[in-house]
Amino acid sequence: MDVVILCGGKGTRLSEETSLRPKPMVEIGAKPILWHIMKYYSSFGFNRFILALGYKQDYIKEYFYNYKTTNTDFTLNLSPETPPIFHNSGNESNWEITFIDTGLETLKGGRIKRIEKYLKSNNFHLTYGDGVSNIDLEKLVKFHNEHGKLATVSAVRPPSRFGEMIIDNDDVKNFDEKSQMHTGYINGGFFVLNKKIMKYLTENENCDFEFGPLQEIVKNKQLKAYKHTGFWQCMDNVRERDFLDKLTKQGKAPWIIW
Repeated sequence: MDVVILCGGKGTRLSEETSLRPKPMVEIGAKPILWHIMKYYSSFGFNRFILALGYKQDYIKEYFYNYKTTNTDFTLNLSPETPPIFHNSGNESNWEITFIDTGLETLKGGRIKRIEKYLKSNNFHLTYGDGVSNIDLEKLVKFHNEHGKLATVSAVRPPSRFGEMIIDNDDVKNFDEKSQMHTGYINGGFFVLNKKIMKYLTENENCDFEFGPLQEIVKNKQLKAYKHTGFWQCMDNVRERDFLDKLTKQGKAPWIIW
């Protein structure tokens, strides 16, 4: 299954960091949070990534383009005809990463639609480039395959400053990012989607994902919720960055299972 990661936003609420680099490249434990997300998916055997890029995309491209030389030992012969000799390889050597410019101002729905032609699997993962969790991805995929709907969203219980989803018997009855909390479940990202979801999206840069398309999918009873009661944390501000960084450095990060 492909893993699509939304990496194009400007991350204005973390401007202390994102004035210099895109939000997914903000480091926790000396590695970008994007790397942590990819390592987590890879630990379940999902190694084909499509990155929907926008703001400061060159930073992400350069990091991974140079990843092999900066993370391995090698011998370099300065002759132009002789390629470098690499003496080892990291655990990421089986990653396949596709980097797609989806526009600077494009909203999430437009970004997803613009990567459609690069998808190789009928069902694919989708997540945001700023959140980590210890969600069981194998169970998430199994849940999605068993219910047969177009979309599965992970439902988590974080602080009440977020919006919420109303869920009845795993069916999403209401999807509202800005309402007051009732049941305490919110959109935690970590979606599994069928490619048929693309009919709800356009390449227009004003095409959102949560507002409009997902709400229409709910009306058509095609969105199911996978309830996750374990760890989940996004990184919207400096406090949350510091919290994740501390967990990583103390060896207490629940998502580090590799």
